[in-house]
Amino acid sequence: MLLKALIVDDEYPARQELRFMLGRFDNIEIVGEATSANEALALIRALDYQVLFLDINLPGMNGLELGAVIQELPKPPFVIFVSAYDEHALKAFDVNAVDYILKPIDEKRLKRAIDRVIKAHQERDASVASGGSAVPGTSKGLPGTTDEIKINRIPAEKLGKTILVDIEEIFYAFTEQDYVYIKTFADKLFTRFTLKELDVRLGGGMFFRTHRCYIVNLQKVKEIVPFFNGTYNLVLEDKERSEVPVSRAQAKKLRKILGF
Repeated sequence: MLLKALIVDDEYPARQELRFMLGRFDNIEIVGEATSANEALALIRALDYQVLFLDINLPGMNGLELGAVIQELPKPPFVIFVSAYDEHALKAFDVNAVDYILKPIDEKRLKRAIDRVIKAHQERDASVASGGSAVPGTSKGLPGTTDEIKINRIPAEKLGKTILVDIEEIFYAFTEQDYVYIKTFADKLFTRFTLKELDVRLGGGMFFRTHRCYIVNLQKVKEIVPFFNGTYNLVLEDKERSEVPVSRAQAKKLRKILGF
């Protein structure tokens, strides 16, 4: 599969370096460069690009804003963000980014991103052929997709990479400023699931919804500390010895589960 690519970066040396690295891939054809989001948008509307290598910091409209705009197109290109800064990684995946690569670019990391685009492109073509959506990330019900496969891992984001976290390694999940995170022994990782979706995915067994903002792995609880008005705090065995609240409504259920 040969993917038509557009490079968007306002710095010439960065475009030149990326063009050189992409020239080593037989499945990438660079057919355009842009120095701003508006210039890129005009090119995208004029030509059917399959992949967009997009910087974040652009003059005028930034890369994240451009990513949101192109998702409204009938058949948007897949987006790989290429940035010197990791603080935008969480927002990047809100606009259906396939990957987020940090500068300076590692060739092996770039190859993994391209492989992801190829896979996503194949899945989208299969979805369209079966009457599904052409928008990235919206295919449903395809043979072999997550509608049929269940695994005991949760995808989460760390420094622009998607990692799969074993459920047994999760200490708790929580919401913070409208985002949802999972906490392992030493890491706080962003996930695109809602807490309600995580509750279903983690439901039963060792996980318990202690509060509207928290789901806790009871196997990782070190101490139960009485708080006030019949509530508790759970002290976890993670690196920070985190404390997780138990609401009054859930305290009775917790006592019954743990037998105290």
